[in-house]
Amino acid sequence: MKVKELANAANVNPDTVRFYTREGLLQPTRNPDNNYQQYDAEDLRRLRFARKARQLGFSLPEIRQILARADDHHSPCPMVRDVFQQRLMAVEREIAELQQLRARMISALSAWQEMPDGTPDGHTICRLIEHWDDPSAESCCEESES
Repeated sequence: MKVKELANAANVNPDTVRFYTREGLLQPTRNPDNNYQQYDAEDLRRLRFARKARQLGFSLPEIRQILARADDHHSPCPMVRDVFQQRLMAVEREIAELQQLRARMISALSAWQEMPDGTPDGHTICRLIEHWDDPSAESCCEESES
C-alpha cells in the first residue's frame, strides 16, 4: 500500500501516516521501481494500534515502548496497566484541581458583579483580582471611590 491507501484503510489522513513513519512506528519498505514507500498489513495494524493508544492518552514514547516489547515477543500488558493507572491518577488530580479553579472563578465572578471598577492609583493594579476573596472588599472599594 502507498501512503494514501494506508491512510484510507486506517481512516486517517496521509499526514498522519507520514508522521507515524517519521516517528518510527511504521516501517515501510521502498519499492525498487519507483522508490515509493510501501506499507503492508503489519503497518496498518500498528497504525490502528497507535491511534487507539493515543485516544487513551498514551504518549508516543510510551507507544514506542509498547510496540518494542511486542516486537520482542514480550507482553506489554503489565506495563500498559501500570502506565495507565498512573495516568488515570494524574488525570483525576488534574480534574480535582480544575474543579477547584472553577469554584474560585465562579466565586470571583460573583464578587465582581458587586465591585466597582477602579483605576490604577499606585496602590492597586486591578481591584477585581486583588480583592476578589476579601470579605470587606466591597465596602473598602466603595469607601475609596467616595
